[in-house]
Amino acid sequence: MAEHDAEQLAQLLRASVLDGQPLTFDRLRQKFVPSPFVPPKGRAKAAPLPRWEEYEPQPPRGLLGALGFGRRGYDAEVEAARKRFDRALRDHARDEKKRAQKLEEARAQHKERNEKEAARVKQWNTALEERRNAYRDQDVETVEWFVNQVLAASVYPHGFPKANQVSFQADTGDLLVEIDLPLEDVVPAARAYRYVKARDEITPVPRPEKERKELYASVLAQTALRTVHELFNSDIEGVVQSIALNGHVATIDRATGRDVHPCLITLQADRAEFSQLVLTQVDPRACLKRLRSLISPNPYELEPVRPLVTFDLSKYRLMDSLDIVAGLDSRPVLMDLKPTEFEHLIRQLFEAIGLDSVNTQPSKDEGVDAVAMNTDPVMKGLCIIQAKRTKNVVPFETVSALAGVVEHKRAANTPV
Repeated sequence: MAEHDAEQLAQLLRASVLDGQPLTFDRLRQKFVPSPFVPPKGRAKAAPLPRWEEYEPQPPRGLLGALGFGRRGYDAEVEAARKRFDRALRDHARDEKKRAQKLEEARAQHKERNEKEAARVKQWNTALEERRNAYRDQDVETVEWFVNQVLAASVYPHGFPKANQVSFQADTGDLLVEIDLPLEDVVPAARAYRYVKARDEITPVPRPEKERKELYASVLAQTALRTVHELFNSDIEGVVQSIALNGHVATIDRATGRDVHPCLITLQADRAEFSQLVLTQVDPRACLKRLRSLISPNPYELEPVRPLVTFDLSKYRLMDSLDIVAGLDSRPVLMDLKPTEFEHLIRQLFEAIGLDSVNTQPSKDEGVDAVAMNTDPVMKGLCIIQAKRTKNVVPFETVSALAGVVEHKRAANTPV
């Protein structure tokens, strides 16, 4: 049993990929199948009619009977039997009428339940079709509803939490998902169990600590990849273009006794890039390292990482970060840099002073080249970055337009 549980954990990603049945709007449709009518117990058939033979007394027998003696007593018995028989017929008719009424009531109630269920299914499917159309139109509420349906439909072994939070940006197709990951106790502490005849008891064979830690790290990586895979795979309309995922654990800090929710895995994946992965053959942790991801160096001890994207940043379409500083010597000629290289250089400067920063896509960025988040509890805030590399004064119109973006985004600072 313990090894079966461990094997399940080791195959989390592969099992989901091989399943090949993503949750889609078609699979969410319901089909009405009328339930057969089952008569209430004792009401299905009428009770058999009373038979006179069951009530008729035995006539006198022998010589006395032949001579007519005892006839008066027999006639009295027949009369009494006839009365009992007639009463039984009346009782049977009364009971049969009552049975027929109850049966008809039960049949009517069953028909009503079927009609209500048929109406409910029809209403659900009609609403679902409306949702499908809204989904194709990138309606934010509908996309987030469908994503939650996909996450809820994913079946994991016992011990996996189901809490999640999603946010969709319609103009860019970016989806931010936060999920709760399982704690380390999801990995069986015992590798097997053995019977000790001398003590007549079954004792566990402990799983080595190193093996437990490696399997737990693999479980976290598989869960993150599996979530992204299932969301992209279910999105057959191609509405979601990229997914940023943060995986947290809900637990108690052993040092303070307070509830904590550290992030152990954070990643970002574009649809085109992710579709090239052969998930049945990858090493989950190696695959995450290849993607834009950060993984806790010690997840068993709940050592957190900073999320690449938070809900405050989900309104921006992010792009791959380029290490521009690494390609420069100590005397860079800034005017020789390409515009994109200069933007990444500015982003790295903000990272150097401790801010979490990312570059935005060149299109639909409202003039924003990068965004940075100051996570300091005192100076916390969002920074809008527009990088201008020019020998001339930045035009007033550019500054004014960016000021409008800052107001719209409610940012704290606006480096230009």
